Amino acid sequence: MSETAQKTTPLYQEHVRRGAKIIPFGGWLMPVQYTSIIEEHQAVRNNVGIFDISHMGQLMVEGTGARAWLNTILTNNIDKLEVGIGQYTFLLNERGGIIDDLIAYRIDEEKFLLVVNASRTDEDFAWLEKYTEEGRSPDRPGGLETAAPCKDVDLSSRSADFGGVAIQGPRIAELFHALFGEDVDLPPRNHIVDLEFGGTNVSVARTGYTGEDGVEVFFRASDAAKFWNAALEKGKAFGIKPCGLGARDTLRLEMCYPLNGSDLSPERNPIEAGLGFFVDLTKPNFIGRDVLLRTRQSGPREKLVPFRMKEKGPPPRPHYSVFKNGERIGEVTSGTLSPSLNWGVGMAYVSAPHAKIGAQIDIEIRERKFPATIEKKPLYEKS
Repeated sequence: MSETAQKTTPLYQEHVRRGAKIIPFGGWLMPVQYTSIIEEHQAVRNNVGIFDISHMGQLMVEGTGARAWLNTILTNNIDKLEVGIGQYTFLLNERGGIIDDLIAYRIDEEKFLLVVNASRTDEDFAWLEKYTEEGRSPDRPGGLETAAPCKDVDLSSRSADFGGVAIQGPRIAELFHALFGEDVDLPPRNHIVDLEFGGTNVSVARTGYTGEDGVEVFFRASDAAKFWNAALEKGKAFGIKPCGLGARDTLRLEMCYPLNGSDLSPERNPIEAGLGFFVDLTKPNFIGRDVLLRTRQSGPREKLVPFRMKEKGPPPRPHYSVFKNGERIGEVTSGTLSPSLNWGVGMAYVSAPHAKIGAQIDIEIRERKFPATIEKKPLYEKS
C-alpha cells in the first residue's frame, strides 16, 4: 500500500461487504476481484457482469461557446455529435501525445459530459482550465487558436458527487428491462438517455470496454449503493456477477482496447496507437494537429500491435522486450493470459517495418525468448 492516502468510491463499503480483494489503483482503493478473474470474465462473456466505475472522472463543459471550444481541444469532431450521443476521443498535449482517452457525450445543445480516466481526472481538469483561461494562444507550439471566446465556456467537475457502474454482457437487455421496465427502450449504441429509477434520475449510456453489449449508468453518489444492489438483485436471474479490475483488464485486452498509462501515454500519439479513426484531421484547428498531420504523412516510427503467444508458458507482461531475428524491435505495453482463448496475449509497440499482421516475433520472458505472432484486432471474436 502506498503511503499516500487512497480515495474510495461511494461503493467501497459494498465491495468490502461482498468480500472483494481490494488494491490501490490510480490513487483509488478498488476491487481487483471478488471470486476469480476467470469466473468474472466468463460471466461478462456469457451472461452479465457489473463493474464500479465511480473512480472515473465526470467533467462538465457548458455555455454558448462550449461546442466550438471543445472542438479545438479534442481530436474527434464534436460538430458531428447530436444531442444524446457520445464519441470516443483524445485530449492531447502540444506534441500530439495522449494526455487522456475519454468519451464526450453531448447531453444538451451546449452542454457536454466528459467521462475521463480516474488517474487523469485532476490533470485533465487543469489542462482544460488552462485553455479556458488562456483563450487565444496562437504562439504555442501546435498553433492552437481557440475558436470560441472562452468567457462563454463554463468548466466544472461533478466527479466527487457522482458515481457510475458499467453493466456488460449478452444478457444486458434482459437486466435493463428488469431495472427500468419492459416498456422502456434500451438506448441505441453510443446514445445517452436520462431515466427514472427508484425516485431519482440516472443517465444510461450504451457504451462499454469489454467487447460485449452493455450500458454505463451514472448517478448521484448518494444513490450508488441503491442502484448497485438493485442491479445485483435483479441480475441474479441472468447470472450476474460483480467484477473487479482484473476481469476488466482481460476483457479489454482480448478486444485490443488500449489502457491509459500502459498502451497510451503522453509520449505516444493516437496514430502510433492505431487509433487514427478517432482523429479528424479535416478540422482546421486542435491541439496537437500539426504533429498528427506529420505522423500521418510520414508514417509512425512505431506502431501498437496485438500479439498472441504460440506456446503455453508464462504470460507476457508490460515492459518485456520484443525481438525479431535476435534484434530488439519493441516493448510490451499490456499482457495477460486470455481466459477466452487460453493463450498468452498482449499489445506492444514495435518498429513500423515489423508491425505486419502475421509477422513472427519473440517475447523475452525471464531471459528466455518465447515465439509469438502479430495478429489482427480483435484477438477474441464471438463465435
